[in-house]
Amino acid sequence: MSAPRLESRQNRPPRSGRRAAHRARSSPTVPRPRRPPGEPGPPVRRPAGGFASTAVLRPALPAALLLFIAVTLHSGAMDTLMRFLDFGAGVLALVSLSVTVLWGLAATDRMVLHSGHRLLAQAVHRGTGIAGLGFLGLHIWVKVAEGHTGAASAAVPFTDGARPGLIGLGTLAAYVFIAVAVTGAVRGAFTGITASRWWRALHMSAYLAWGMALVHGLKSGRVAAGWAVAGYAVCLVAVAVRLALRLRDSRRNSGELP
Repeated sequence: MSAPRLESRQNRPPRSGRRAAHRARSSPTVPRPRRPPGEPGPPVRRPAGGFASTAVLRPALPAALLLFIAVTLHSGAMDTLMRFLDFGAGVLALVSLSVTVLWGLAATDRMVLHSGHRLLAQAVHRGTGIAGLGFLGLHIWVKVAEGHTGAASAAVPFTDGARPGLIGLGTLAAYVFIAVAVTGAVRGAFTGITASRWWRALHMSAYLAWGMALVHGLKSGRVAAGWAVAGYAVCLVAVAVRLALRLRDSRRNSGELP
């Protein structure tokens, strides 16, 4: 009884051969007809109206932009914008830089703020600093474009013919703010004790530049409103108090005070 079974197993094809035969039966390979080299292929299906709409939109967008600019100039909105920037760009720059100074002082607090709060304060400090520099550049461009000062007077301190002192204070403050921003962005390059001290001294000069910017903003332009003078005074007192507390804490930590 066992011999026929042995023979039947021996006569069976190997499993790999059976799998290959099954694949050959289940998926017969049909050769694809080759296209002659010169014959074009079948057309590619594209959504209807795709190229037509794109071809219409390409010239329509510049035309719409030119129409918008023409309507804006004709309606006088550009003149209104320039009048606003003539006064508002400098105010926005001064407010942004004042907030930058306050948040920079807040980022050094270790009595109230935790490490996470200090990181958030540093992020706000950097963001308002970038905004202040942007408004400062816009302020300088508007003043030169409107003819209130010349490009050379804005670039070289104390060379303005009408108000050399006030315009020069603004120019010096702008240079200091730019230097503080650039060195603050590359803080990691100041690695040594001497380089770190130079960086701190330059960063601390931002307070002096901020004071010069206050004098420039209050005296060089139109007469400031009462609420603006009061706001600047509050900012000045807050920065002075916070700076005094910071200096006291740094001296206490260094052991100069008991």
